[in-house]
Amino acid sequence: MPTGIPLRRTLVALLLAAALLALPACGGGSSSGSGTTGAVNITASASPSRQKLAKTRFVANAGLAAGAVYQWVVKPYRKGSFTKGAKSRTLTLVKAGLAGTFAYNRLKAAAKNAQGDPTLSRYMAPVVAGIGALKDLPGKLRKGDGSAVNSYNDVINKVKEAGKNAGADVKDKVPSLDELKSG
Repeated sequence: MPTGIPLRRTLVALLLAAALLALPACGGGSSSGSGTTGAVNITASASPSRQKLAKTRFVANAGLAAGAVYQWVVKPYRKGSFTKGAKSRTLTLVKAGLAGTFAYNRLKAAAKNAQGDPTLSRYMAPVVAGIGALKDLPGKLRKGDGSAVNSYNDVINKVKEAGKNAGADVKDKVPSLDELKSG
């Protein structure tokens, strides 16, 4: 008598594929008319457009991205959960893909928030290219490439450092799985 395992594996594989395909769809718009797709364009200027609570929004968005990356990408990688043959590898990769998409989305929002504060804008300008580079990393995670985990971690640390230099300390805030799914 067959069990439900083949159906479950098929469902998990489909969810993984959907999660990995969702990331490129998130960054399809161009920013500030520059003609580049998926990249966030921040430049330090003397008079950036002011936002209400720009630093607070930046801290919230960057904290959620940092928490998601640490909880569902960095920790499982360090435990060896991405290696072939690891228990629950597929589910771990699905969660990492969702977390990567979520982190990319939140980091883009944090970069946009940084534009509303002159100090944050100045410190975030060099970090923006790293945020744009995160767009291609879920595919590398799926293949077990450890450099993807390091890239996520490096960008998060640079964003935290930029916030600290601007007087906006970023603390990790781990989002729930429901928050990851909703984006």
